[in-house]
Amino acid sequence: MTLLAVENLTVLRGECPVVDHVDLAVGPGECVGLIGPNGAGKTTLMRAALGLERFKGMSNLARMRPVDRARAAAFLPQSRQIAWPVDVETLVSLGRVPHLPRGGKISDADRHAIEQSILRLGLDGFRRRIATQLSGGEQGRVLIARALAQQTPLLLADEPIAGLDPAQQIATMQVFAELAREGRAVVVSLHDLGLAARHCTRLVLMHQGRVIADGNPGQVLTPDLVAQVFGVSIWRQDSPMGPVFQPMDVL
Repeated sequence: MTLLAVENLTVLRGECPVVDHVDLAVGPGECVGLIGPNGAGKTTLMRAALGLERFKGMSNLARMRPVDRARAAAFLPQSRQIAWPVDVETLVSLGRVPHLPRGGKISDADRHAIEQSILRLGLDGFRRRIATQLSGGEQGRVLIARALAQQTPLLLADEPIAGLDPAQQIATMQVFAELAREGRAVVVSLHDLGLAARHCTRLVLMHQGRVIADGNPGQVLTPDLVAQVFGVSIWRQDSPMGPVFQPMDVL
């Protein structure tokens, strides 16, 4: 079963391809780390796959009606802006909107999804706080919880750990890995190669709009590929929790 399928997907800015003939398929149980330098096309690929950018090629999600797409995939964009001064629990509950019948009220199942998302992101003590009064990192966690409350088979998260402290970065990546183990699929763009290697089942490396490597972390984070794409050397150390990767020196 494929939850995300794009074929020959291309996004142009004028005559310049920002995403260049990309094929990508993601299925249940995968936590896919989308990695690459700034400007590699990661954000544009996610947005195009959801039909939020004009593109050439095919995307299964972009073909769906908006309500069906909202039930199939949750999207966490880079922007962390919260427009309304509502409390955290109310904001998280907005993730249930795609599942509500027209004019319908929140059900017990909806309340359970909201509660589980709040607890999963460690926000129990924040539920009555006004979301716009939280720190940037705290707001980021609230928006992740809202996306989780959507309870979609697929989650696309664009740099969700940016601005979080180290403990929350690890905790968030652990949540994404748990979702994959539960049978959902996650596509997450990030710059921390160490966290990507530790928590993702698969890495997709983009460079200049193209996918140049796709496989498990050991296959993708090779010294040659990292040097070619990021311009740095990388250190690898095997540990009881799996291989640890750390960028070292600029080449």
